[in-house]
Amino acid sequence: MINLQINTTQNVNLDYTIVSIGERILAFLIDGFILYLYFILVNFATTALGYIFEDAWTQFGLQSLILLPAMFYSLIMHSLFNGRTVGKMLMKMRVVRFDGTPVHWSNYLVRWMLRLVDIWIFVGSIGLLTILFSDKRQRLGDAAAGTVVISTKNTTKVSHTILEDVEETYEPTFSNVTLLSDKDIRLIKDTYRIAKQSADHKTMKALRDKVESVLTTNSELYDVQYLDTVLKDYSYYTQQI
Repeated sequence: MINLQINTTQNVNLDYTIVSIGERILAFLIDGFILYLYFILVNFATTALGYIFEDAWTQFGLQSLILLPAMFYSLIMHSLFNGRTVGKMLMKMRVVRFDGTPVHWSNYLVRWMLRLVDIWIFVGSIGLLTILFSDKRQRLGDAAAGTVVISTKNTTKVSHTILEDVEETYEPTFSNVTLLSDKDIRLIKDTYRIAKQSADHKTMKALRDKVESVLTTNSELYDVQYLDTVLKDYSYYTQQI
């Protein structure tokens, strides 16, 4: 097991596990199977259309046009789904920058272009060898793009850290929560949890007033709702690496 510590743009250290070569191969095979099913479907559809377009060249051109997106499957999926393909989603893994900065579409483009060397020309041997001998399990495309493939499986609950569990579709309310430090958030979370468990409304109100004065917000949310939103917003922004 190889661990990687990433420092986010909000200066929060997050520990991740780099996936094994076996997990990457399995994710690749899942994506390959999906493309195989797509090819079968396209072949079936174009064969059926062949009865309409009797010209073989017309049928071939139509088939080539429909198959074109399959060539860009990896690039499109990684760009649209935050560093994941269907295979990576099922295997709970994601492509990230190892320096903590957000992954740009150009990084995905570099990875996709070097698949030609890593996978296709040498039948995967280059990719396998570079992953095996890389300290971060990077294939050639990863090394060139400055990316790694990490596991998104939670070995510890997020609630045990300064962060909160947030859905990927979560929409933050207060963008300036990034003004807070991880030390501030830990203090807020601990105080919030104790006050909530003991129904200490006075402490809850004082905590809310203090946080609101720092963030210069003027929210109409109740104290509990406000503090809960602040914690979730901070978690959302710090996890957008």
